[in-house]
Amino acid sequence: MRRVIPLNFGWRYADSFCEDYLKENADETGFVEVDLPHTNRELPYNYFDESEFQFISCYRKHFDIPLEYKGKRIFVDFEGVMCYAEVYVNGVYAGEHKGGYTPFSIDITDKVRFGENNVLSVKVDSTERPDIPPFGNVVDYLTYGGIYREVSLRVVNPVYIANAFFAPSDVLQTDKEIRAKVFVSNPEQKAGETVVCVALKDGDTVISEQRKTLQLTGDDKVMVEIVLSGIRDVELWDLDNPRLYTCEAYLVDSNISDCAADCAGCDRGVDKGVLDRFSARIGFREARVEPDGFYLNGNKIQLRGLNRHQSYPYVGYAMPERVQRRDADILKYELGLNLVRTSHYPQSVHFLDRCDEIGLLVFEEIPGWQHIGDAEWKKVACQSLREMIERDWNHPSIFLWGVRINESGDDHDFYTETNRIARELDPTRQTGGVRWRERSEFLEDVYTMNDFIHSGGEAVLRDPSRVTGLPEPVPYMVTEFNGHMYPTKRFDQEERLVEHAMRHIRVQNAAAMDPGISGAIGWCAFDYNTHSEFGSGDRICYHGVMDMFRIPKFAAYAYGSQKDPSQGVVLEAATLWARGERSIGGVIPLVIFTNCDYVDLVLNGVVAGRYYPARDEYPGLPHPPVVIKESPEQFGVWGFRWPDGEIVGYINGKPVAKKAYAGQPVATRLEAIADDDVLTLGETYDATRVVFRVVDQVGNLTPYINESIKLDITGPGRIIGPSEPTLIGGCIGVYVRTTGQSGEIRLTGRSSRFAPAEVAIRVQ
Repeated sequence: MRRVIPLNFGWRYADSFCEDYLKENADETGFVEVDLPHTNRELPYNYFDESEFQFISCYRKHFDIPLEYKGKRIFVDFEGVMCYAEVYVNGVYAGEHKGGYTPFSIDITDKVRFGENNVLSVKVDSTERPDIPPFGNVVDYLTYGGIYREVSLRVVNPVYIANAFFAPSDVLQTDKEIRAKVFVSNPEQKAGETVVCVALKDGDTVISEQRKTLQLTGDDKVMVEIVLSGIRDVELWDLDNPRLYTCEAYLVDSNISDCAADCAGCDRGVDKGVLDRFSARIGFREARVEPDGFYLNGNKIQLRGLNRHQSYPYVGYAMPERVQRRDADILKYELGLNLVRTSHYPQSVHFLDRCDEIGLLVFEEIPGWQHIGDAEWKKVACQSLREMIERDWNHPSIFLWGVRINESGDDHDFYTETNRIARELDPTRQTGGVRWRERSEFLEDVYTMNDFIHSGGEAVLRDPSRVTGLPEPVPYMVTEFNGHMYPTKRFDQEERLVEHAMRHIRVQNAAAMDPGISGAIGWCAFDYNTHSEFGSGDRICYHGVMDMFRIPKFAAYAYGSQKDPSQGVVLEAATLWARGERSIGGVIPLVIFTNCDYVDLVLNGVVAGRYYPARDEYPGLPHPPVVIKESPEQFGVWGFRWPDGEIVGYINGKPVAKKAYAGQPVATRLEAIADDDVLTLGETYDATRVVFRVVDQVGNLTPYINESIKLDITGPGRIIGPSEPTLIGGCIGVYVRTTGQSGEIRLTGRSSRFAPAEVAIRVQ
């Protein structure tokens, strides 16, 4: 049997620390109640001192262990604590962990009292310690602090499954295989015999199963290899059909004969000899970067992606499952991507789970940014690499392990070791190492390069052969471009927003036209908080194609327009539609990002022209932008009335989308749009985003209104961040979380100029 008990509600927290806090009967006066995920300090949106979250704090959790669990092994599992955790149970030291981005487990079996109350105390050091990656020098992002991911108790038998790696192989053959490695722990060194079973399931249907008898000796840990062969009639995992199956490993009483039936019986709560179970979702797929491009299941695919920081306004990393998963949806469905890089650290399992479900490829890398520390630092980095791979090796979305510190110099011994670790743990995936220097030592399988050569001129991307300096082509990928070369705020002047979008377009086109480049990953998806050494001086890097609230800039439409129209029609002109916004006046050249076949431009109700995508200029893109370079006469000259406009998009000769623009826009109303209208009470709190924006009479954002709005909330919810935010570029995102009860949340925004805007969210 295995029981997982969430421990996310009702923690006691102090934003200070003294050794007495670790005692069992510590005085908790001054502690406040918090739920996990939790940031050690909520921050302003910008212009704060990043040292505000760099301190040592303490978390305490009171919990019971039922008497029925006596004789079992008890673990407390932490998904992520930034950046050093020291764990005590009932005042007794239980363990520690260095590194803020990977999970760790503490065996507390000998520290707990069964049938009684226990106290879990965690000392959390969120300072930038030079012995823990990514620290030791400046870092271009914030690491925030606290127990920012979930925590649970895990109850298992004395002999249990610690982990399992289910590796599909021969996936392009008629008969496929799963090569399973099951890691069995026997900490009490019990002797005896057990059966290890591995089963592949589609729902409740067992597709294949195999078992092996295991003789338990005095070994604390043992790895059992089991091969499921002759697997047929399964679908491949790919971008358009990300088919998932369940693979399960069981420890079974050796007297049980019908393993699959017993496993199903155990799922129904009937214990028929199943001693432990480990389950993971998997996908059958072959993903390789070759010298001539990227291949998924034998099909060549041009990779198009963005980098993602997992941070959010006010609370940094501390967002629950729904919000983490939504980022994957934004990347796949709004931005039309097929790839994301988890810059520069392992990210939430909820985000990765969603990437598996929707067919979004992932390049995941170890924590770090340019700096390589001393021997102890490297030891922690290697341990983080192990923890990352052992946590995530069953995710079909992940195709590449990043085993090099982002943009670091060469270190032969260190990177020889990181490659060895990755290949030993997971020989099924390639390794990559992100660098920015040309002719860096190539120890990985894929040469991954940050290429910032494009600055608006002729040069767009470097020649891969020149970058590598190698005599033969090697697998090659561009892992960053643009970003800090051309930071752009969502409320910047129109010409900058347009050029920002076009730089992304140019690089993606150039990458697609070079057979030696498998793909390009732009820097980056979302704006993010950073240290004072970087960004615009306000602790924000405005490098994203969306802002920190995931509200789009023009560049977001450039990416979104590359998706197939069956996934949603995109029709967005890169303009505010004002005669005097640009330095040259007017809106020409007018760039329209669309996946339509062609567009009509309508001025004051009359068709001024029909325009087609610029395929000759951008032949590498699925859907080049429409670029109107000549000004229709209806625009007139200075002194003539500026016209109303409309763009109509056509597919297969039929109008499928329209976008109107007011010649004389008037701020008309405040509107509120929630990502979700239903939240769920579960293992921790739930949350969603609500966007408030002021629009004109045809529904377009009015980007130069920056009024404050007052937020009122009723029902079982609370606002994350300030209750009286100021609109940024005409709009603002607000996050709302549940408080533990069911009912209806009503969030209302009020301003001095417009009627209130309200959303209703049901909590069930």
